[in-house]
Amino acid sequence: MSGVQLLDDLLAITHALQADQERELTKLGLTTSRTHLLWILHHNGPLTQARLAEALDVTPRNVTALVDALESTGFARRSPHPTDRRALVVSLTEHGTTVMTTMATAHVHLAGSLVEGLDHSTVNATERGLAHLRARLEKLVTEARPR
Repeated sequence: MSGVQLLDDLLAITHALQADQERELTKLGLTTSRTHLLWILHHNGPLTQARLAEALDVTPRNVTALVDALESTGFARRSPHPTDRRALVVSLTEHGTTVMTTMATAHVHLAGSLVEGLDHSTVNATERGLAHLRARLEKLVTEARPR
C-alpha cells in the first residue's frame, strides 16, 4: 500500500468516524467540544476550569462557555474549590455520569467490533503502524506551526 493510499484510507476513516460521532452526539444534545470536556471529567474526576483549559488546549474563556452550556443542559456543575476561593471545580452531574458511562461502554464495544475478524498479530501490527503515523503527523504539524 502506498503512502497516498494509506492517507486516503485514514481520511475516509476519519470522515466516517466524525459523521457517526456527530450523529450520535446530536441525539444527546452534545457537540464534539462539549463531549471532549465531559470525557476528560469522566476519566479524571472533577477539575478546575483552568485545568480543563489546559487539558483541552483552549482558552479559559472557551472553557467557561463550554461549562455554561453543559450546566444548562444538566451534564455538569460548578462548585466552589475547597481551598481556593478564586477557583471553581467542574464535575459531572448524575446525568453526565450516566451518559459518559454509556458512551465509554459503547467506545469499548465499537473498538471490539472494529478488530473483529483480525488475528492478534494483525491488530498489534496495526496499532504499531498507527502509533508511528500519529507521531509523524504530530511532529509534522508542530514543525509547520508558525513561531
